[in-house]
Amino acid sequence: MAQKNKTKSSEFLYMGFSEEPELQPLIFVIFLSMYLITVFGNLLIILATISDSNLHTPMYFFLSNLSFVDICFTSTTIPKLLQNIQTQNQVVTYEGCIIQVHFFTLFIGLDILLLTLMAYDRFVDICQPLHYMVIMNPQLCGLLVLVSWIISILHSLLESLMVLQLSFCTVLEIPHFFCELNQMIQLAKSDTFLNNMVMYFVAVLLAGGSLICILYSYSRIVSSIRGISSAQGKYKAFSTCASHLSVVSLFYCTGLGVYLSSATTHSSHSSATASVMYTVVTRMLNPFIYSLRNKELKRGLKMLFGKENIKGPIVLRLGKHL
Repeated sequence: MAQKNKTKSSEFLYMGFSEEPELQPLIFVIFLSMYLITVFGNLLIILATISDSNLHTPMYFFLSNLSFVDICFTSTTIPKLLQNIQTQNQVVTYEGCIIQVHFFTLFIGLDILLLTLMAYDRFVDICQPLHYMVIMNPQLCGLLVLVSWIISILHSLLESLMVLQLSFCTVLEIPHFFCELNQMIQLAKSDTFLNNMVMYFVAVLLAGGSLICILYSYSRIVSSIRGISSAQGKYKAFSTCASHLSVVSLFYCTGLGVYLSSATTHSSHSSATASVMYTVVTRMLNPFIYSLRNKELKRGLKMLFGKENIKGPIVLRLGKHL
């Protein structure tokens, strides 16, 4: 029987997907394709916002930061998964697992905070359009993103340091394809009361508080849109929020689905499959959601590839973001 071990020599074993050899090439191709689409899709959004001066607005500034975080988020899990499939070795070291927990927690926190900032940006743009550029000035936008990074870094450091205090078996099977904070705490052999308290408190404070802020912003936005007399004006105002609202819904619904599925089933394969939607698919779909009906972003992409030239002076249009 494996004994408890607090040293850094423990090894963890991923048990997330099928171990049948004939399925490994298919899994490798699927995840490699999703990873490449995610990276290139979000990278194109970043480059488009840089290349087109019309996109140098607060909303696209937050969007480009979100795209960067999504690239980093998927890069904490998928490359290791692809390496494990290629080498047919599902083992991850103790140090590697702690690092993965740290960065996963960091980027999930940034995702939550950036989505909240984007909701606030929509609120100011629609509810206070005349003061939009005064309130959402570049200095404030940069400060908000910086504070988001600081909060996320402090949170991830706290969670990582607390996981370091836990003891695990020398060989531990993780029912996932990556090291996730909640799973690590559940599989620990030492007392996890404090870890659970901190994890749930921060989850309620960060994710719950963010969701309340987003819902409040959109309640005010809906009230403002209802006050618009023309149907065309209402449609135009709502369309600026459609992409962000879709991403928020996808983010929270898939996240809630993952934790509900992990609570109701003990199947590692089912839990890992649900996690794919939350950690990979949503990040892959975000660039498509934001660019599908966004004429300004499409124009920026055309400029990036040299298919459209700027004619005449550049005019900053405050009311047309997403």
